[in-house]
Amino acid sequence: MWQAQGIAIIRIIVGLFLIYHGWEVFNKDKMLEYQTWDVFKTTFSPSLFVYTGKSCELVAGFLLVFGLLTRLASLIMIIIFLYISFFIGRAKIWYEDQHPFLFVILALVFFVTGPGKWSMDYFLFQTLQKTKDHG
Repeated sequence: MWQAQGIAIIRIIVGLFLIYHGWEVFNKDKMLEYQTWDVFKTTFSPSLFVYTGKSCELVAGFLLVFGLLTRLASLIMIIIFLYISFFIGRAKIWYEDQHPFLFVILALVFFVTGPGKWSMDYFLFQTLQKTKDHG
């Protein structure tokens, strides 16, 4: 009952959360703080890692909100949040780091189910299919 609408609402809410987290890419002080974390200090470019991660969160968030390239957005989420869960969080997914791991689980749901009818993907692919069938 209401599966398509429910998935769409959840997808939009998750997208908004990602935008909220990814928006930190515009906060220079916060980004500099992240670069001082031990896990990033040992990389060849702490700023590249931090800015890439936050930018990916932001982009994936916008893609999810609009339901555009939803499966690609889901893959981005899976990669970013698996890295956060297992490298930054040291795989403490049962208690301390459930939050990022739950984003992985939600991304898997969106990857499997797709964006639903309330999405740009649905609109674009339906339009392309109609054009293909009639043209």
